[in-house]
Amino acid sequence: MRVVVIGASGHIGTYLVPRLVEAGHDVVAVSRGKREPYSPHGAWNKVTTVTADREAEEAEGTFGRRVAELEADAVIDLICFEESSARQLVTALTGRVRHFLHCGTVWVHGPSGQVPTTEDRPRRPFGDYGVKKAAIEAYLLERAHRDGFPATLIHPGHITGPGWVPVTPAGNVNPAAFQTLADGAELVLPNLGMETVQHVHADDVARIFMDAMASRSTAVGESFHSVATTALTLRGYAEAVAGWFGREARLAFLPWERWRATVPEDEAQVTYDHIAHSPHCSMAKAERLLGHRPRYTALEAIAEAVDRLVADGVVTRR
Repeated sequence: MRVVVIGASGHIGTYLVPRLVEAGHDVVAVSRGKREPYSPHGAWNKVTTVTADREAEEAEGTFGRRVAELEADAVIDLICFEESSARQLVTALTGRVRHFLHCGTVWVHGPSGQVPTTEDRPRRPFGDYGVKKAAIEAYLLERAHRDGFPATLIHPGHITGPGWVPVTPAGNVNPAAFQTLADGAELVLPNLGMETVQHVHADDVARIFMDAMASRSTAVGESFHSVATTALTLRGYAEAVAGWFGREARLAFLPWERWRATVPEDEAQVTYDHIAHSPHCSMAKAERLLGHRPRYTALEAIAEAVDRLVADGVVTRR
């Protein structure tokens, strides 16, 4: 098939584009052209690259038409964050594409009322990102069920892989938490460290997109989680990381309001966003309908990312 990937050079695209090429697809990579994939791969030499400023072209009302003119069988949108963006693209692609796959987020759920959370749970999103992604999901599923538009949604957890800092045991993306554990120093966590985070390796997200494409008739009109099969508590996560460095975790705990005063406000906000959502999602639907199981556990995905941080000198062993 001819497959257009929007946002191709990011976390997921780094793994998805080579998989598509190796599967024999004709791939068109659409991006702003401002960065290279996180990991090099020879498959990129076989990809048609299109440079596009999505925000500017959407403002002009031309982006959807431009994507449609690429005449793809399947379009994978990895960087849609506004319902208006989804509407423009769907309008242009209606009747012109066999499969449309959108990258959402487990944050469409809001806080988990029961765990593991399944895809059919009522949506209670909060925060700008989660609310907007839930609105996009509602729109795409309505178009799929009402009008037959061939949409599938994939909702990843905390995307993780080598080349960027994963969500840390402190719930943010400051690598200082990893360094503290590597040093055997005391790491202070919010509350009792029992909130959960649920990472997923970027290649496992790429794989579930591939599985959804391979099971198109089953996947259309559905949403699927993409997470590691188990979630981690902040405490358990910290203890595992310390162990990787041959240390015993020295942990202390503070009530939220006292803890947030110990870090910059922007870090506190990122931590709050992660632990307030406290994702713990089920992968049963993807396994049942798509035959998909993640290859990486959460800790395996994180370890690969931390190893790169060490290799790059971001985190040092002492």
